[in-house]
Amino acid sequence: MSISHTLLGLLQSGPRHGYDLKRTFDERFGQDRPLHYGQVYSTMSRLLKNGLVEVDGIEAGDGPERKRYAITDAGITDVQQWLARPEKPEPYLQSVLYTKVVLALLTGRDAAELLDTQRAEHLRLMRELTQRKRGGDLADQLICDHALFHLEADLRWLELTTARLEKLAQEVRA
Repeated sequence: MSISHTLLGLLQSGPRHGYDLKRTFDERFGQDRPLHYGQVYSTMSRLLKNGLVEVDGIEAGDGPERKRYAITDAGITDVQQWLARPEKPEPYLQSVLYTKVVLALLTGRDAAELLDTQRAEHLRLMRELTQRKRGGDLADQLICDHALFHLEADLRWLELTTARLEKLAQEVRA
C-alpha cells in the first residue's frame, strides 16, 4: 500500500492535521496494521518537500504546534495518476511455503506434516476472518473477502501439493 498516496487521497476532502489523517487512515485501512504517528509526519514532511501538500495553517496548543496540511494541484494530479495505474498482479512464484516444502523434502523431514499444519493455520484464519466479516461494515466485509479468496487459493495449492507430494519428493531428491 502506498501510504503517501493514501494520505494524499484523504486530503482531497479538505485540509487536516496529522492526527486526523492517522485516525482516518486507521479507521479506513489500518484495522490490522495501524499507522504510527512518526510515519504520518515523516510522510507529510516528504510530501511537503515534493510540493504535493502545503501547510494550510498552524495552530498553537497545549503541546507542539499543530500543522494543518492541504493537498496541492500537483498532489491531486499525483493521486489521479496513481489511481489510474493498475497494480501489478503478484504471481507468488517465490513462495515461502513452497520453499519450506522443498527444503523439508531435501532434508528428509515430513513435508506432509508441514502441509497439514499450514492447512490448519489457514482454516483458523479463515474462521477468524469470517467471524470478523459477519460483524463488519461493507468496507470490512470487502477486505475480509479479499483475504478469504487468497486463503482459499492457498488451500487449493496445499491440497494439490499434498496430492503430488510423492512425485515432488522424487523430483526434488533426483
